[in-house]
Amino acid sequence: MKNAFCAARLAALWAASTLLACAVAAAAATGGASPAATDYHARVLRVLEQTPLIDGHNDLAWEIRDRYKSRLSAIDLKTDTSKLPVGADVTPLMTDIVRLRAGHVGGQFWSVWVPVDVKGAEAVQLTLEQIDLVKRMVARYPADFEIAYTAADVRRIHRAGKIASLIGIEGGHQINNSLAVLRQMYDLGARYMTLTHVLTTGWADSATDTPRHHGLTPFGEDVVREMNRLGMLVDLSHVSPDTMRAALRVSTAPVIFSHSSARALVDHPRDVPDDVLKLVAANGGVVMVNFATAYVSEEVNRWEADRSAEVARYESPPYGGLYIGQPERAKAALAAWEHEHPKPRATLAQVADHIEHIRQVAGIDHVGIGSDFDGIPDTPRGLEGVDKYPDLLAELMRRGWSDGDVAKLAGANVLRVMAECEHIAATQRSQQASEAVFEASEAPAGDNH
Repeated sequence: MKNAFCAARLAALWAASTLLACAVAAAAATGGASPAATDYHARVLRVLEQTPLIDGHNDLAWEIRDRYKSRLSAIDLKTDTSKLPVGADVTPLMTDIVRLRAGHVGGQFWSVWVPVDVKGAEAVQLTLEQIDLVKRMVARYPADFEIAYTAADVRRIHRAGKIASLIGIEGGHQINNSLAVLRQMYDLGARYMTLTHVLTTGWADSATDTPRHHGLTPFGEDVVREMNRLGMLVDLSHVSPDTMRAALRVSTAPVIFSHSSARALVDHPRDVPDDVLKLVAANGGVVMVNFATAYVSEEVNRWEADRSAEVARYESPPYGGLYIGQPERAKAALAAWEHEHPKPRATLAQVADHIEHIRQVAGIDHVGIGSDFDGIPDTPRGLEGVDKYPDLLAELMRRGWSDGDVAKLAGANVLRVMAECEHIAATQRSQQASEAVFEASEAPAGDNH
């Protein structure tokens, strides 16, 4: 009896040790986490059920204008637009309702950009036409889109299962140096304005143009103040570091960078320096990370600079270039160079690196997503379209981000900024509209010379 009991006990202990070994092996295979903790996509979906994923910048509206002459009847956004036929040098579209739904997008700032070579009253007209296009697009798909004007609108529309559609003006040239035009754009639904695009305006320096003002002129400061009074987000993507610092000094409301990345990782002027990231944290704003490959990959940035040098080397009319006046020879030479020097690919992981850097410098409350989809010629591997946001969020979870962290990045941060701007505007409601007038000859703000 005693021997039988001992044998039975030994057998039980052996079985238990076998089960324990299996459990240890399984835990090791998952890094010691429970299966629920490593099901990153399920966690992402739970986050996005509660918090709308909001992208700060998408250029689909201009692509519809450019490719289809603004005729929404010529394109069905309920189908996968990446499969539409395009020319040899034309990038397939990155946005449609099918992929927005797959990406669990809850809110989108639609850019109403117009080119910087369009100026004056024509720029104002084109901006109005682009606002009209966005509103017509939203009206055409009422089960999927609804225009949003406030943070509360975004949350309500998200709860209703639709995509909150917001409007952003991408360039101060679009108001034709007029605060009256700015106010009317706001009344039409524009909820942010980027102070410049790729060229310096008469009142603010661009990051990609020769500085003229070394920041903002007095009228530029008036623009920022009037945007604060209205409750319109001041967008500092595209502007020079001096303009960033000037706007952050003047603004009484949190600012945004609708589509910019970290300059410490890629030394591109479109990215945000660390000292400015710290100022953004103090201001309460948010930097929404861009997916443009030259802004997130130093290798791509260098390759594009080298290619630009090759273009100039072959043909720089009217006096320069090996093959000046011989476009076919210049084209063939460039093709040969590209064959010998294939363009590197940026990656989803590099975008995640920029997000993490901004978090480290500015804090978790000051980072968001601003893809620039349909405004960029190519995308990082793994972020080919608007359906890929969950993969990016899952990558951050793999790196240890909590669900609460991911919710802030996805949309909670920019919603907080919107709400704070609305609150500050409400406190200034009794103030009269600014009567400041642009003076072309004015000196930069703070210049005593």
